[in-house]
Amino acid sequence: MTVLAIKQLVVEVWGEEILHGVDLVILSGKVHALMGPNGSGKSTLSHLLMGREGYVVKSGEVTLDGVDLLAMDTSQRAQAGLFLAMQQPIEVPGVTLEALLSEVLADSEVATAETGDGEATQTLRQIMYAEAMKVGLDPSLLDRSLNTEFSGGEYKRSECVGMGVIKPRLGIFDEIDTGLDIDSLKLVATRLKEATSAWGMGVLAITHYSRLLDVLTPDLVYVLLDGRIVDCGGPELVSAVEHSGYSKYGVDVNR
Repeated sequence: MTVLAIKQLVVEVWGEEILHGVDLVILSGKVHALMGPNGSGKSTLSHLLMGREGYVVKSGEVTLDGVDLLAMDTSQRAQAGLFLAMQQPIEVPGVTLEALLSEVLADSEVATAETGDGEATQTLRQIMYAEAMKVGLDPSLLDRSLNTEFSGGEYKRSECVGMGVIKPRLGIFDEIDTGLDIDSLKLVATRLKEATSAWGMGVLAITHYSRLLDVLTPDLVYVLLDGRIVDCGGPELVSAVEHSGYSKYGVDVNR
């Protein structure tokens, strides 16, 4: 089992402390939801885990199967099996998703995979096409520069295509539901759920709303407020938050 363990994590961003002692565990093959209002530190946590510049750990630790994740640079974290689908993916003019994934996979031998019947192999292009179909992404977008002039939903589905090709050990999905219509949301949520059983990927789904979690049923739900985990529970916690908001935790919703 793969375990990402976050213990008493204190993080400062450009001189301001954002996370104030976060404890959180992500397990392979499980779906974890992270909920909380705007400004609570959810995206800060996701960026810190992937090693974004300017995010400084003041204290605490993050380990991946007992190895210090914070000692790795971003590329090493990715090679160790960590994947981040960002809330606002970056546009990369002149670089296609296929070109990017070819570099990620490093060589042509890795960039092939057996089909389900084990009788043939697929090229990277064929795998990408199949993954695009699973999440409702127009395959013609695979030839466009990465994320260039994509809609919000196309951004998110393109990220899922990358996930399906790379097959990470742990995937962090920061508001993957943003910009998706109902049908696309079901396709994306179903694909993430499938990944937990297909290759045992652990999922951390960062979201504001229950509609994603209605399909991507979480095993564990965390609530992050003002840089601290204030509640943890099963799927029933999603309904409780959806019903009462964050007022039960003493949050002033009108501030």
